[in-house]
Amino acid sequence: MKIAVSGATGRMGKLIIETILNCDDVELVAAVTAPDALEIGTDAGASLGKTSGVLISGTSQEIARADVLIDFTRPEATLTYLPFCVEHNVGIVIGTTGFDAQGKKQIAEAAKSVPVVFAPNMSVGVNSVLKLLEIAGAMLSQYDCEIVEMHHKHKVDAPSGTALEMGRRVAQGRGVDFDSVAVLSREGHTGERPDGAIGFAALRGGDVVGDHTVIFAGPGERIEISHKSGSRAGYAQGAVTAARFLKDKPNGLFSMSDVLGFN
Repeated sequence: MKIAVSGATGRMGKLIIETILNCDDVELVAAVTAPDALEIGTDAGASLGKTSGVLISGTSQEIARADVLIDFTRPEATLTYLPFCVEHNVGIVIGTTGFDAQGKKQIAEAAKSVPVVFAPNMSVGVNSVLKLLEIAGAMLSQYDCEIVEMHHKHKVDAPSGTALEMGRRVAQGRGVDFDSVAVLSREGHTGERPDGAIGFAALRGGDVVGDHTVIFAGPGERIEISHKSGSRAGYAQGAVTAARFLKDKPNGLFSMSDVLGFN
C-alpha cells in the first residue's frame, strides 16, 4: 500500500513517517507540508536520521501517487486536501481535530466518493476507553459527569477532539443529545450545575502529550476513567493501521471503532 503524509514536518507527521519506514507492507510515496516550510526539498526521513527517497513537497500534487493520505494538520489544510483526494481517488485517514459543523459535513460528503477514516484519536487505548464510556454512561446515568483534559501548550483547539468524543460516548450511553447537555466552559456566576450536564475543563501547559479523565460523581463516591499518553507512538501506529483498513474499500465514512472491530 502506498501512503502519503500531510503535515510531514510536524510532530505527528514525522512520527507517522518513521512508522511507515519501519513497516514492510506499506510504502511512503509523498510527504507534504506548508508551502513556506524550510524543509521543502529535503528527504522526508532526514530529521529521523534515515533516507526515505521521498522529498518533502509544498504542494498537493504528489498525493495523487498514493492509495491513502494520512492527515494530521489543521482543519483549513485538511479541507483543501479533501477535493484533491476525491478527484484522484485517494482514501484519507483524518486525525486532525477542531472541525466545525461545516467542515464535518465536507468530510462526510467526500466519503461518498472515497474511503475515509475520521477519528479524533487513533490510539487503541483511547478507543477502548471510548467503548467503556458508553457502558459507564448508561450505568451511571444519574451521576454528574465531568471531563478534564490536559495537552501541551502548542495545542490550538479546546476542548480536545478526544475529550469531546468522550462526552459524545457518555451521552450516547445515556440516550441523550450531546449538544443539548454539553457545557464546554464555565466562568463567573454560573448558578447550580444542571442535572444531566456533561462538563469540560481544558488545561494547557508544557509538553503534555494528552491526558484525559472522565469523572462520574455521585452521592458519597466518584468513579474516574483515565487515559494518559506517554508518547505519540500509539497514535502513529493507529493511523497506519487505519490506512491498511481502507485498502480495497471504494468509499464510506469510518471511525476507529470500525478499524478495530469494536462495532
